[in-house]
Amino acid sequence: MRIILWNIRAGGGCRVGAILDQLSVWAPDVVALCEFRGTPPSCELARGLARRGLPHQRHTAAPRHPAHNRLLVASRWPVRRLRLPREPVEPGRWLLVQVAAPRPFALGLMHVPNRVTGHKYPFLDAVLGLARRWQGGPALFLGDTNSGCRGIDEETVAFNAREDGWMESLARAGWADGFRRLHGQARVYSWHAPNGGNGFRIDQAFLNPALCARLRTVRYAWGTRRGDRRRPAVSDHAALLVELDLGGGGRCDRAGSARAVGRSRPSP
Repeated sequence: MRIILWNIRAGGGCRVGAILDQLSVWAPDVVALCEFRGTPPSCELARGLARRGLPHQRHTAAPRHPAHNRLLVASRWPVRRLRLPREPVEPGRWLLVQVAAPRPFALGLMHVPNRVTGHKYPFLDAVLGLARRWQGGPALFLGDTNSGCRGIDEETVAFNAREDGWMESLARAGWADGFRRLHGQARVYSWHAPNGGNGFRIDQAFLNPALCARLRTVRYAWGTRRGDRRRPAVSDHAALLVELDLGGGGRCDRAGSARAVGRSRPSP
């Protein structure tokens, strides 16, 4: 089973056709999109996903504010919205669903606010609280977290102790960073600053012990526009492709953080 996380940038706009083409190549079973909107291009994107075998959808787009960045989950299997006490309250930036796959699981999609909003740390704290209290069976939380581990998820110094600590606290709570679990300290960046050209890995997927044993592959991939050499990238974010085994068994340890892969982390 393939799950794709992708920040599509500003609702997709004129890139919707290229986004759909790229998703068709990747052939997902579940798509989780950040910066989905209630605008005509995003609505066409949702319809296109339905035509491509992902008709079961939930989104957080607001009719009164169609141009605001929101979230979409589209699935091959039915999805049911879940709401929990003390979940993040930032409008439209958290979406929790149950996916009725052959082996069901919960998926929590997030787009964490930037620091300048003043809402980032309450949001991170709420997600961490949900992870610590989780009793809902197999689950993954994924999204554009605007966070990372210092010295390994950044090309230049950007993340602070609070953001680094949030990543480590998720690992201590048993939620493995899927990429780090399989790739250790490999340096891969999912977004680059438009001015400085600096890379950061801010798009992540965290799996709880009940789901982590089914993790098979995790990789980042840049969507490309076919035949367009001047503007080859479809989005300013790389997509994250997560492969889960529909079978599988056993349990996952806490080897999903940079500190737990058996090597010390480089300093910033």
